[in-house]
Amino acid sequence: MIVEAQGIRIRHRGHEPQVHPTAYVAPTATLVGDVRVGPRARVMYGAVLDAEGSRIEVGEAAVICENAVLRGSAVAGDQPVLVDDHVFVGPHATLLGCEVGRCVYVATAATVLQGARLGAGSVVAVGALVHARAVLPDEFFVPPQTVALDAPLRLLAPGDSGLAEAVGRVGFAQVAFGVDAEWTDRISRYERIAEVRVAEFGTHADDEVLNLG
Repeated sequence: MIVEAQGIRIRHRGHEPQVHPTAYVAPTATLVGDVRVGPRARVMYGAVLDAEGSRIEVGEAAVICENAVLRGSAVAGDQPVLVDDHVFVGPHATLLGCEVGRCVYVATAATVLQGARLGAGSVVAVGALVHARAVLPDEFFVPPQTVALDAPLRLLAPGDSGLAEAVGRVGFAQVAFGVDAEWTDRISRYERIAEVRVAEFGTHADDEVLNLG
């Protein structure tokens, strides 16, 4: 079946989205910059795929559900979002600068952060978080509302007494934003992170809307 590519497509930093003729992009989904949607992929209502200074690739028969957010970045090195074939990304899920292997299931409201890699057939259950640079083995299961982090991989529950310390050791500000600040210096760190995002998002002032769905 041939379906017409739709969605709001925006040229950003000289790159415009490319949608395979057999893919379906819902009218209210938004594709920004170097976004490539593969054969028979489905990008549903309200989803936002923003490549920023990097790229986003959605593989064959991958499904990006309603209001999911996929965002690439280049502020701390090239961090594309690479979604392999037959991946399911649930409603309100967030993928930031990460790699998702084939046949992965990312459930509703799950989050995968920069530099993380999800092995083929792995599952990130409802509300779970895969932290920066974590690597899930093939067919690994991250339970609901759980944090996956470190190498070797560890799973921590939200109320675990060691969670804050473990997250602090990840060095998220450096990985995601190139900001080198102590975990305890929160005001300085978040001020600098905001400035990085202000500069990055400010480049959208020159965007060109190519269509309106």
